[in-house]
Amino acid sequence: MSNHVYKTLELTGSSTTSIEAAVAGAIAKASETVRNIHWFQVVETRGYVEDGKVAYWQVTLKAGFRLE
Repeated sequence: MSNHVYKTLELTGSSTTSIEAAVAGAIAKASETVRNIHWFQVVETRGYVEDGKVAYWQVTLKAGFRLE
């Protein structure tokens, strides 16, 4: 295995359908401008309640990308 150096960034994604969709959306958006994203770690999960029901999920995550 090669020696790599990673930098982390913090992202927050939201979704009306699921936590997984919130994570996927955040990673997809970040991947438009950041290359070499290799891992993520969910650090916080929140939800917004409207009329007694979950209206949307919000997930904060750290994503690691390899420096070139």
